[in-house]
Amino acid sequence: MKRNMQKWAADLLAAPIKKPLPILSFPCVSLLGISVKQLISDSEWQAKGMQLVAQRTDAAAAVSLMDLSVEAECFGAQTVFADDEVPNVTGSIVSSEEDAQNLQVPPVGSARSGLYIEAIKKAVERITDRPVLAGVIGPFSLAGRLMDVSEAMIYCYDEPDMVHTVLQKTTAFLKDYCLAYKQAGANGVVIAEPLAGLLSPTLAAEFSTDYVREIVSAVQDENFIVVYHNCGDYTVQMAADLATIGAAAYHFGNAIHLQDMLDKMPADVLVMGNIDPAGQLKNGTPESVADAVTTLLDECGQYPNFVLSSGCDIPPTTPWENIDAFFKAFRSFYHLEP
Repeated sequence: MKRNMQKWAADLLAAPIKKPLPILSFPCVSLLGISVKQLISDSEWQAKGMQLVAQRTDAAAAVSLMDLSVEAECFGAQTVFADDEVPNVTGSIVSSEEDAQNLQVPPVGSARSGLYIEAIKKAVERITDRPVLAGVIGPFSLAGRLMDVSEAMIYCYDEPDMVHTVLQKTTAFLKDYCLAYKQAGANGVVIAEPLAGLLSPTLAAEFSTDYVREIVSAVQDENFIVVYHNCGDYTVQMAADLATIGAAAYHFGNAIHLQDMLDKMPADVLVMGNIDPAGQLKNGTPESVADAVTTLLDECGQYPNFVLSSGCDIPPTTPWENIDAFFKAFRSFYHLEP
């Protein structure tokens, strides 16, 4: 369903009470009664899962699966699958300048990317009461999966030209991938760039921010927004640089004190976060989740651009009792009807 997403973001920013927007998709497996492996392999299951999550929660938007292995698999990276865990990429396919030069930009639709685009097409037909956001990995995080995450950090110092060669290709693919989601009817995309959060602010500016900005410039418009996600430790120090990306919204992880980021980010862009998805939502209790939500709202609720969210993607095996407690605590804080 086509929406004016600039107006949606402006309306959310102006709302005195802003609906939460957690990164919530994979826990749909328990609602569907299937495994993660089945979910990631079938567009119908994915669309149905998003629909069930939307029916159960009063979130500001529906978010598709944050499966950060999809794009690397398109490039030829080896992916490991498990029944109850999000897929992981192993090994590397780029370890030299020659490998980087020979790396081919895959067509959108290769490997499982076509399946994920098809899932969004189906989801937007079924979820009409809120925006539907697709999910993609960020350019440096994708490059890291192609070069091996640990080695990628070293290459930034030792082989910067090689890293930039890979980044040019991951960025080219991601622009096309986001545009394919846009064509499929998505109202926006969440770009997850967690690996950039492990870089120093200077390196992040060179090897991540410039490339993310290029993607945002190519895909964001009145009807399609970008939500930038970074869950690293150094995001507070990166705030000024991240603000130049131009995303409609920014999403930060629980490694930081979110109030510190709100103090540094522009007041006219949405800032989302950051309840611990593993420590609280997955492994906590309904009572501890409620306490965490209340504490965060006490600290950040006075900021006009703050939107309550999880700190990152909520794990598949997260109990729904805890997810329900997240939303219930939000309603209780603002004295809303159950």
